Amino acid sequence: DAASVIQRAWRRHIDMQVFRYYRDLINFRGHGDPALMLKCINPNEAKLLDSAAGVHIRFRLAGEKFPPNIYYKIFTHRPVVDLCANSPKDYTKANSKIPVGKQIHNKDLPLNDTSSKDGWYIRHENNGWRLVSDRLIYSSMDPVTWETSKKTVDFHHVKLKRQADVDYKRRQRKVEWMKKMYKEGMLHARETDQDTSDLVDRAAKGLVSTVDAKGPDAVMEWEVDELLQWTTALNFDDYLEVWKESATSNTS
Repeated sequence: DAASVIQRAWRRHIDMQVFRYYRDLINFRGHGDPALMLKCINPNEAKLLDSAAGVHIRFRLAGEKFPPNIYYKIFTHRPVVDLCANSPKDYTKANSKIPVGKQIHNKDLPLNDTSSKDGWYIRHENNGWRLVSDRLIYSSMDPVTWETSKKTVDFHHVKLKRQADVDYKRRQRKVEWMKKMYKEGMLHARETDQDTSDLVDRAAKGLVSTVDAKGPDAVMEWEVDELLQWTTALNFDDYLEVWKESATSNTS
């Protein structure tokens, strides 16, 4: 038994050392030329990252086994126009044509039926997380690369609707984050007063119960913000900003 305890402790120590090694490899923020970094990983695409590209590279640790793999993804800061996403239609069908004047002003002639979205353009996120490895032949078969590259994006052609979708997803992440912290026992009241602590605990329990019963849409964002202000939990918005800047290169 003593030998097993020593072996487990030693393996745990070795695993922590390996993880710290990989973590320190990408422990930087807004540092390094993206073109030079990508030149060592993917020289063919590095030729496209000139100073006018306006991109940065982000790295992360992921994988299905230990030790983890290092993945990278290219983000752009320049305007990118997806023409098909701005007007998603099936142009091979006659119904997608704009109605002529006699169809609009003549009630006897039927209008084109545009309610069906069969065959419409679907935007695929081909820019997934790719493996940092010298085995580029097998990198496309990596499960993380495969799943992130085949992800579909619900891209609405109206900018206001896209902004509303981004705000909705951010609010959902905040609610899920609050729920996770509550279940892990990390939501504690700032005040040492017992009555205040009990009120905060009951409020947190009520919000989590509402989310479990009715979903994240049943809780308003200001309710979550007010609850987090009374607790010692991390600020979600500040945490998200720091997380977005972690393991990123400088902008070209």
